[in-house]
Amino acid sequence: MDKMIKITFLFVFFVSSTRAQSIFDVTKYGAKAGGSDINSALMSTWKKACASTSPSKVLIPSGTFLLSPVTLAGPCKAAIEVRVQGTLKALSGVGEMTKDGGWIAFQQIKGFTLSGGGIFDGQGAAAWGSCDNNNCKQLAINLRFDSITNGLVQDVTSLNSKQFHVNLLLCKNFTIRHLTVTAPADSKNTDGIHIGRSRGIKITDSKIGTGDDCISIGDGSQNVSITRVSCGPGHGISVGSLGKYENEEPVVGISVKGCKLTNTDNGLRIKTWPASFANSASNMHFEDITMVNVSNPIIIDQAYCPYGDCNAKAPSRVKISNVGFENIRGTSATPVGVKLDCSNSIPCEGVELVNINLNYIGKKGSIKSECSNVKPKVIGVYNALACDSTTSTTSKAPTKS
Repeated sequence: MDKMIKITFLFVFFVSSTRAQSIFDVTKYGAKAGGSDINSALMSTWKKACASTSPSKVLIPSGTFLLSPVTLAGPCKAAIEVRVQGTLKALSGVGEMTKDGGWIAFQQIKGFTLSGGGIFDGQGAAAWGSCDNNNCKQLAINLRFDSITNGLVQDVTSLNSKQFHVNLLLCKNFTIRHLTVTAPADSKNTDGIHIGRSRGIKITDSKIGTGDDCISIGDGSQNVSITRVSCGPGHGISVGSLGKYENEEPVVGISVKGCKLTNTDNGLRIKTWPASFANSASNMHFEDITMVNVSNPIIIDQAYCPYGDCNAKAPSRVKISNVGFENIRGTSATPVGVKLDCSNSIPCEGVELVNINLNYIGKKGSIKSECSNVKPKVIGVYNALACDSTTSTTSKAPTKS
């Protein structure tokens, strides 16, 4: 019996020692809070952790650390976590970024976690003034995730990014939860989360306030689930814009449920360019959404042209189909609560409006809908929001929210 206890103790000690050895603290590699740039120390720490044959953790402890643009790339030999407990601050210069346009970029990793309750401060205020229609793309994205499989981001804050806060590209099975995104309403092109050519993405229990889309879903996004996200300020939750570039990939399987939008420029939006390249967006469902003083609560815009330099007379060639808006309630800041402006070349198909309960809180008339090139199925919707060209069934006046 004593021999068995001794063996068990040695095994537990070995496991505990192995776990301790798998933690790689940047301060052990030269990083100092409040000191100079920790780029070199972080790279050294990452290389050691990534080479570990057992699961490893890169630790950035409490404190404030200055960090220049860095790419942390795999493949790694085992699952790896970056745990940020302190605050990382970007350089304030406008042109500071990785070759891929990020401040901190994670690439080519299977089994990745970013956690710790830390803050990623992009120090974007100095850069926003230089951002116009043509040069926003030259600014750094706070957190880039490229080709990550089985990823998790949780309990972190992205603050004042110069451009997008979080960007997912070519990712698979990636979850974001308990994320906080904070930037002022006038910070240009600072999308909270942008998703492109990724599948199996889950975003949940997060709070996003920024100067552009809270979440934007680009081409090639498939099986995206967004639940219990609080959005505002910002431009709402958007699919698109789509069709601007050749060889874009279809968007399929988008679910947005149980979210709240407050004081946003748009609510639930699908946007495609006129004179576009061919593409499609299908199987999109928006359900149980609360709007508070939201402009354009429900909008399909297939003539999206924010800078006025489009051929607006040529129709969009993006096919939109199988879209449901269900149990959408709250207040609209504009008289048009529902706007479905579909392509006259490829009309929208399979659009449903179910239990839409919106009230206009302004003084420019009554709430209404505007619809073109679409015949939605309408159930339990107030007549003014049912589109003039359709027949409403079981229509009712909205109750006050």
